[in-house]
Amino acid sequence: MTPGRHRADAPDDALPLPAGAGSVAEWTDRYTHAVMDTFGPPQRVLVRGEGPYVWDADGRRYLDLLGGIAVNSLGHAHPTLTAAVSAQLGTLGHVSNFFASPTQIALAERLLALAGAPGGSRVFLTNSGTEANEAAFKLLRRHSDGARPRVLALEGGFHGRSMGALALTHKPAYRAPFEPLPGGVEFLPFGDTEALEAAFAEGGDQVAGLVVEPLQGEAGVRALPPGYLARARELTRAHGALLVLDEVQSGMGRTGRWFAYQHPHLGGGVVPDVVTVAKGLGGGFPVGGLIAFGPDVASLLSRGQHGTTFGGNPVAAAAALATIGVIERDGLLAHVTALGERLRARLAATGNPLVREVRGEGLLIAVELAAPVAVRVAADALDAGIVVNPCTPTTLRIAPPYVLTDEQAQPFVDFVAALPPEPVEETP
Repeated sequence: MTPGRHRADAPDDALPLPAGAGSVAEWTDRYTHAVMDTFGPPQRVLVRGEGPYVWDADGRRYLDLLGGIAVNSLGHAHPTLTAAVSAQLGTLGHVSNFFASPTQIALAERLLALAGAPGGSRVFLTNSGTEANEAAFKLLRRHSDGARPRVLALEGGFHGRSMGALALTHKPAYRAPFEPLPGGVEFLPFGDTEALEAAFAEGGDQVAGLVVEPLQGEAGVRALPPGYLARARELTRAHGALLVLDEVQSGMGRTGRWFAYQHPHLGGGVVPDVVTVAKGLGGGFPVGGLIAFGPDVASLLSRGQHGTTFGGNPVAAAAALATIGVIERDGLLAHVTALGERLRARLAATGNPLVREVRGEGLLIAVELAAPVAVRVAADALDAGIVVNPCTPTTLRIAPPYVLTDEQAQPFVDFVAALPPEPVEETP
């Protein structure tokens, strides 16, 4: 048989399983015997998607307002994205990083331009957000040849599950099973400028860097207060420390700007030293990156000090370039801004007493509930055909595709409006 050709008489069991083969219950049973139990039983088994909708193995349709946790920026099966990935895979799928590809180089150039990075800046491409933050941690260790042992991060922050990224992540339940973690990380109260100033007042010359999310996603879509990042920039610059912004969830158009720090009320015009990205960058294809601002920062990780097998591979880079291209071509940044404003206003206007607050930026939105019933409410939403995420006991998070319309979003508004105003609290 000619290499690269598929036999026409290949047995059926050599082909991918049909999407609809088996019910949700059947697939879930198979899941429990084959997949490691790190996520718990799947809520549904999904077989296909289109735009902001997905279908399960039983044929039921759901409005996907979580978007793979802020990943599917163009929705499901976007024709431009699927065509770009298919075309690239049909040309050149993977090469090691001993070689470069035009898509890899072009993606790095696009990220530098979108971030407004100065001359001499460089990009390290990864497969995920946790890998991007892992690279950032290693970069901080290289700062001042490792002579700065302190790394500051914020309470409520989430930066990933690998050991370095986990060391930067605050949640004790995530950290405790894997301690001791890489040392030197200190957690400061979220958004507390006085605590930040105190941390630098005592041993500021020992601080390698400050790692923050401009908009915390896992903690309930919490934005840093106005002026915080500007003060952080002043303090880090004064003490020779680096300012690292984790935009894995909030970046690549999610908030209506390419990066959340580019909003005047969030970033105040700051120029960071490092920005990490992933999630929505590839529109559903795994890709991430670290953007190092300026030659001094970009040279901290030198040859042989870091690497990745799949990072920046031609297919991932093609997916990211296509995603960026569609966002620009279709004016999706403006759409995300306008739709996000309207959707937050409509959710708040339901007047349901269970809704304490609606907050967010662009299409990263939280509905804060007046009781710790988010898990049960999210389960009810799923039964009603809507995918949302209970990211805290009192918070529903949505991060829908940028292509969502007002009409498509309305069922969620109706669902929130119809929530029982005095639900029975969940048992811990």
